[in-house]
Amino acid sequence: MKKGYYIYCCLILLVVAAGCSTTKHVPDGDALYMGADVKLKGVNDSVKYDKKALRSELAGLVRPAPNKSFLGIKFKLLFYNWGGFVRRKLGEEPVLLSSVNVQKNSDVLQNRMENRGYFRSELSFDTTVKKKKGRITYNVTVYPQYVINSIKYPADSSDISKAIARQRRRALTRVGKPYDLDNIKNEYARIDERLKERGFYFFSPNYLLYDVDSSIGNHRLDMTLKIKPGTPVNATKIYRINDVLVYADYNLSADTTARRARQRAVKYDYYYIYDPHRKFNPKVFSRALIFKPGDPYNRKAHNLSLNRLVSLGVYRFVKARFQPVDTPGVYKLNTFYYLTPAPKKSLRFEVSGLTKSNNANGTDLTLSWRNRNFFKGAELFTASLYGGFEKQYAGQQKKINISRVGVDLNLLMPRVVGPVQFKTNGGFVPQTRINAGYELYNRTDQYTLSSAKASFGYIWRETITKEHQLNLISINYVKPTKIDSAFQKGLDTNITLARSIERQFIIGSNYNFNINTQAAPNRNRNNYYFNANVDLSGNVLGLLTGANVKAGKEKNIFGTPFSEYSRLEFDFRHYLRIGSRRSDNTLASRVLVGAGWSYGNSIALPFVKSFFAGGVNDIRAFRARSLGPGNYYGGNAAVVGYLPDQPGDIKILMSTELRARLISVLYGAVFADAGNIWLTHDDPTRPGGKFSSDFLDQFAVGTGVGLRVDIKFFVIRFDAAFPIRKPFVTTGSKWVINQVNFGDADWRKQNLVYNLAIGYPF
Repeated sequence: MKKGYYIYCCLILLVVAAGCSTTKHVPDGDALYMGADVKLKGVNDSVKYDKKALRSELAGLVRPAPNKSFLGIKFKLLFYNWGGFVRRKLGEEPVLLSSVNVQKNSDVLQNRMENRGYFRSELSFDTTVKKKKGRITYNVTVYPQYVINSIKYPADSSDISKAIARQRRRALTRVGKPYDLDNIKNEYARIDERLKERGFYFFSPNYLLYDVDSSIGNHRLDMTLKIKPGTPVNATKIYRINDVLVYADYNLSADTTARRARQRAVKYDYYYIYDPHRKFNPKVFSRALIFKPGDPYNRKAHNLSLNRLVSLGVYRFVKARFQPVDTPGVYKLNTFYYLTPAPKKSLRFEVSGLTKSNNANGTDLTLSWRNRNFFKGAELFTASLYGGFEKQYAGQQKKINISRVGVDLNLLMPRVVGPVQFKTNGGFVPQTRINAGYELYNRTDQYTLSSAKASFGYIWRETITKEHQLNLISINYVKPTKIDSAFQKGLDTNITLARSIERQFIIGSNYNFNINTQAAPNRNRNNYYFNANVDLSGNVLGLLTGANVKAGKEKNIFGTPFSEYSRLEFDFRHYLRIGSRRSDNTLASRVLVGAGWSYGNSIALPFVKSFFAGGVNDIRAFRARSLGPGNYYGGNAAVVGYLPDQPGDIKILMSTELRARLISVLYGAVFADAGNIWLTHDDPTRPGGKFSSDFLDQFAVGTGVGLRVDIKFFVIRFDAAFPIRKPFVTTGSKWVINQVNFGDADWRKQNLVYNLAIGYPF
């Protein structure tokens, strides 16, 4: 009680000190500027307006802003008064009343009122000073807002007038809406954008003008949209594409004389390709470019062509230029693309360290060789050789060493190859992907896993935020070898452990759909992420072979039973920006639901396709893959040492995390995670794991805090979490928040989980 009293007294003294010292460095005859008030009053009771919104808008225009405060205390000004290092790093110079240009602010507010259609509104101001602190009050007398009575569009027979008149259906300025200058400017820009898509290459929004007649009375006005006198003739003409010349290997010393380049160029389809060293197959540009000779100029097609060239991944710089032909009266554009290639080949070496919540630490090494133009068709070929080593401590004495080495080959072709054919005019060229790899995984003297994979499929984007991936065939083969006899005894008695290294042959198709609004930089208050995945394996083989393991008809490929299953997973995330649009404080939320069903030739999902709960990107209060299924309890790895992963067939995960900037690149977070995994069938070795109607009672809940170092392109994250609900508790309440005791070493050992990771959890 006494301690709390002292803290309270200190806070009171701090507040008093802050109040006394805020005017310490204010010169005599001046005052500390405390801010401005905007008061609105209608000229009569019949004037209608949104008082709150208008006051907020006008208040936001007043300059300068007063010194910042928190809980009524101007801490930064207090730090400034302290002087020295504190002043330089944390302080803020006092904003003086004399620095406020009241007349300029009044003119700005008056102008904004007129721009919003409140013509003839009146404005005055008052200044109040007390104890060297001053405030300014702006008094606005609001007159009725003018409303659009009629709008006329150009009516002559010229191409430009017809094109403008066709825009009235989607016009931002409409009869019955209030006059708004910002809306008018946006309408000019909208019309210009539409005209640019219809061939008017030289048009500009500055060539448009609304004539406004406010003399009709009753606070209404007539508007006439016109093309300004003196508008250049070429701005009113439709331009079509003439020749398209592509400099496929452009550099600053290249000869860009159009006539000479065209003579030496290779014509393919509609395009002249100038590539003296024959580095690229001309088909690349035929697929990427959208413009064709004779087409009207279209800004959208222009931007899409540039995006598609950039998305090829073989060019460092991409530029387009349009030049009118010299013939008078002919409105055509010669089009030039200047493409500067990136280095064709590169070698990359990566070294990384890792630490996991299952007490494993180690390092990874990767050597990658890239060729950006493998078959002269802008194909990207990557060959990676990688290896890694981990040391995991299981209990006080036992150490488990894990090593892996492998190779991964990946080929991306900027076109559709194979039985599926489709075209896209989006800003991204569809890609065909072929992947193959092999890995050797060794776990001390327990076992060795040999795995091989291969896939063939497609990647295509509708927009920068929307992506599809379709693998027509995906193969994964896993074979265990060198199983230690002592470890084999554990496999014979623990079916879950046995599943983790069983022989697997997965062959099927999968599809992934992703929407991520954050892929396009924005300052929106709400952003979304949605990922849907469908994974099918062995279904065709199952039908052809009549496989039915439950009836004793198990079928093999290369001596290994093939897996037959269907798997669905949906991941939805929402990011809410808290505060202003410039704020970096975010409330992030996530809901993940997944389920898999095995049948035919399989009695369970393959281990690598199962769902798991717990870990750095999951329910962080539980160690990686240790939670569930259901209310089954496999033990606490912090106490008993090594535990096998716990796979499941169904998963539900919900997370929410408040992220707030603390200082510079350092962010803090408070989070809560909930969920679990379940089985679709009974497992005698893991009782309580089957999904049932009381699944909500089997939810695990954890919470914690964290720090993030976020430098935009790289994030290091540290989280400390602990459970507040344990689904495996059999006596008493499953809620254990009342048992939290940070001062107890045994409680910390059993419950506190530290997570160090790269990137955000979601």
